[in-house]
Amino acid sequence: MKIPTPAQPLYEKLSRKYTLEYEPVHIRGKEIKLLKPGKIEELLEGDPFEDLENFPFWVKIWEAAVVLADFMASLTPQERILEIGSGLGLVGLTAALFGHKEVVITDHEEECLDFVRLNAILNGLDNVVVEKLDWNAPQELGQFNVIVGAEVVYSGRIFESLFRVFKKYLAPGGVIYLAHDKERMRTLAPFLYQAEKEYEEAVSQRRLRAGDEVYEVVISRLIPKDQTWTARASA
Repeated sequence: MKIPTPAQPLYEKLSRKYTLEYEPVHIRGKEIKLLKPGKIEELLEGDPFEDLENFPFWVKIWEAAVVLADFMASLTPQERILEIGSGLGLVGLTAALFGHKEVVITDHEEECLDFVRLNAILNGLDNVVVEKLDWNAPQELGQFNVIVGAEVVYSGRIFESLFRVFKKYLAPGGVIYLAHDKERMRTLAPFLYQAEKEYEEAVSQRRLRAGDEVYEVVISRLIPKDQTWTARASA
């Protein structure tokens, strides 16, 4: 593919370190251009099965991200969207491509954020902001009408951090959408049980066919029961 001039510095930086692979994703008649690492072994140090905490899960385009991206493409454009745990940023890039006015795409892995920056340029998106975000020490980013995340509820250890992020960034009247493979229910169910103390919840299930495989993805919608807490949290 032809790399536009503004993307050349990032492209050259990443191509020196990785074998790059082009993997376009088609959502509702539009193509989202994605460059990603083509050889996962280039990101691994030591035995990946002994150090799963540092396994580069961000290199994969997860089925839940594809389903959530499709869902975001169907929504009426919003003023500000925050994607958390973005990986390659498919959900946020799709939201930006489908007219959401400002999309802030975040992850705690700096390594993947350069790919998000590159792919934002490749897709001609000037309504994307890319930020590193530590859920345990979230910086000031303002508030958002919608917070989205795919495969972000992966461990009970991060529940409180996620709730902290939601309270800090969700604007009054805002909504949170999370998408996970149905196989994650062992972790997702306790999270939703804890969340229902403060959120009105709705859950829907969608299917994604990829080749011969059919994936079942759960989309969870969370709306604060007390719409004043986001204003208090930012005060």
